[in-house]
Amino acid sequence: MKQHKSEIQDCQVLKGRRFRKMFKKILFCTDFSENSHYAFSYALDLAKTYKSKLFLLHVIPEPAHPELLSIYLSPEKLEELKISQKKELEDQFKTHYLSKMGRFKDYGVVIKQGEAFYEIIQVAKKEKVDLIVMGTHGRTGLDYILFGSTAEKVVRNSPSPVMTIRLPGKKFTMP
Repeated sequence: MKQHKSEIQDCQVLKGRRFRKMFKKILFCTDFSENSHYAFSYALDLAKTYKSKLFLLHVIPEPAHPELLSIYLSPEKLEELKISQKKELEDQFKTHYLSKMGRFKDYGVVIKQGEAFYEIIQVAKKEKVDLIVMGTHGRTGLDYILFGSTAEKVVRNSPSPVMTIRLPGKKFTMP
């Protein structure tokens, strides 16, 4: 093993043909939070190191009551909203991720709508990814009961290994 100096931290990198094939496809999941931005640096570093294809995924939550939208908004307004939301997401991807890739070009952007953990699993299966990288908020107590943990659901149901990254400096406390 060779010591790899990264802008993130020192880490051991496995070298050789066998390990180059270890992560051919990496799926990075984002909700555009600070946690996701931090996790992206790990996903990109791994993709560059292993010469992997990197998929960047964002899942748009379903509206709580979609039937109400159609009551109050015309089909034209709904279409305008969708176009506006798509443009906003493209801008966020450019600002937070694509602008930081440098010369790395082997990537794809995927936008889905639905339940986050379910869509992550579906994309992982469809693309046959070798690793999923995502930030975690580290919710505990009532927050965890009310909101659940997308990362935990992905870890429990994923067909691939999952690397969860939390922000440095956050203290873990047992619930």
